[in-house]
Amino acid sequence: MTISNASPSLYNEDLAPATERKWGAFSIFNVWTSDVHSLWGYYLAASLFLLCGSFLNFIIAIGIGSLVIFVLMSLVGNAGVRTGVPYPVLARAAFGTFGANVPALIRAVVACFWYGAQTSAASGAIVALLIRSPGILAFHQNSHMLGHSTLEVICYVIVWAAQLLIIQHGMETVRKFQDWAGPAVWIMMLLLSIYLIVKAGTFSFGSEIPEDVLMKATADAGVPGAPGSLAALCAVAATWITYFAALYLNFCDFSRYATDERALRKGNLWGLPINLLAFCFVAGITTTASYTVYHEVLIHPDDISAKFDSWFLAALAAATFAIATLGINVVANFVSPAFDFSNVFPSKIDFKKGGYIAALIALVLYPFAPWETGAAHFVNFIGSIMGPVFGIMMVDYYLIRKAVLNVPDLYRENGEFRFQNGWHGTAFVALLVGMLFSSILPTFTTILPAWWGVYGWFFGVGIGGAAYYLLRVGKAG
Repeated sequence: MTISNASPSLYNEDLAPATERKWGAFSIFNVWTSDVHSLWGYYLAASLFLLCGSFLNFIIAIGIGSLVIFVLMSLVGNAGVRTGVPYPVLARAAFGTFGANVPALIRAVVACFWYGAQTSAASGAIVALLIRSPGILAFHQNSHMLGHSTLEVICYVIVWAAQLLIIQHGMETVRKFQDWAGPAVWIMMLLLSIYLIVKAGTFSFGSEIPEDVLMKATADAGVPGAPGSLAALCAVAATWITYFAALYLNFCDFSRYATDERALRKGNLWGLPINLLAFCFVAGITTTASYTVYHEVLIHPDDISAKFDSWFLAALAAATFAIATLGINVVANFVSPAFDFSNVFPSKIDFKKGGYIAALIALVLYPFAPWETGAAHFVNFIGSIMGPVFGIMMVDYYLIRKAVLNVPDLYRENGEFRFQNGWHGTAFVALLVGMLFSSILPTFTTILPAWWGVYGWFFGVGIGGAAYYLLRVGKAG
C-alpha cells in the first residue's frame, strides 16, 4: 500500500505498511519458539508444570491457558496481516496519531528493562560454563569492574553485541535467525531432557518432591494454593496467559510480514497451544529428572547445567540457553522498542536506530542491574498497564471499527485519527480507569483481595476495554 500525503512526523519506510510479506507458517511458528524458550520462560514453565500437581491437571490448566493465548494472539495478529502496520501505528487508531506514543513508550520501557535482564541471563549461562575452569574461576572471583566480576562484564558485552548483529539488515535478518534458532533450541532441549531421564532411570511428574520444598523453589512464580488445588490451577492458567502480555500488544510487528491469514493461523496453532504444551512438558520432566539425579529442585536451567560432569553437555546446555535467550530478546525486547522509538520521531529515527537506542539503554542499565533489585516491581507495575492498552485497542479495532481501518489516515496529522490535536481523550480516560484496577489499587492499596494481583491483567483488559466501548458508544448516541 502506498501512502500519499503522509506527514513526516508520522511516517518513515519502517513504519509504513509492510509490502514484502515473506513470513510463512514456519517463521510465525518460530516467533513463538524464540519468545518462549528462554531462561525466564523455562523457569516459569517448569514451575507451573510442577504446581499443577498431576499430568491431567497440567493438560487442563496449561492447555486452557495456551488456547486463550492462541485466541488473543490471533486477534492482534489478524489486525497486523490486514493493515500491515506495526504496533505503535495501530495504536494511533485508538489513542490518536500522537497520543499513541504513550502506549508505545510504555511498551518500550518494559522491553528495555527485560532486554538487559535477558542479556544478563544469557551471559550468566556462559559464565557458569567458563568458571568450570579453575583459572577462569580465579579470575572471576578476583577481578571486578562496574559492580560485577570482569568476566561477567565481558560476557555481557559479547552477548549484547551479538544481538546487534542479528538486526543489521532489519526484520528479514530477524526471520532468518528465528528460523535457525527455533529448531536448534528444541533439538538441544530434547537431548538434555533425554540425558537426565536416562540418568535418573525414571520418568515422573514431580510427585516425589515434598510439597514444602516445591513451594519454596517455585515461590517467585506467584501461584497461591497447594499444588493441584483449584486455586493453584486457576492461577497457573492466569499466570501463563499474563506472561505474554507484552507480545499481545506488538505481535502485529511480526504478523504484518505474514504471507496471509492462513499462514498466520497455522503458525500460531503450532507455535502456541502445541508448542507451549510441549515446552512446559519438557521443562517439567527435565526438572523432575534433575531432582532424582541431584536431589535438588533445580528450576533454573543454568543450575542444572552447572551440575553436569561432562564439559560437552555443559557447553551444550550453555549454548542452548544462550541462543534461546537471544531469541526472546530479539522478538520481545528489541523489535518492539525499535518500532516504538521510531514512532516518536519517524523523520529522525528508523527501525535500526530505534533498536540501537534500546540496546544502549540496556547497556547503561547493566552496572546497576535493576532486574536484581526493587526496580523489578516498578517494571511489573508499568507492565500491568499493558492490559488496559490491549483491551482498548482490540475493542476499538473489532467492536468500534468492525475490523475496517482507514490505514492511510494513520499517517496523516489532519486525518480521521486526529481527535483532539492528535490525542484521543476518550482512550486515555478508559486507560486510567483500567489502570486503576490493573495497577494502582492492587499495588498501592489493600482495598482489593490478595488474589486480585494474579488476575490484574485480565481486569485491566476487561475494565479498560469496557470503559472505552461505553464512552465511545455514549458519544455516538
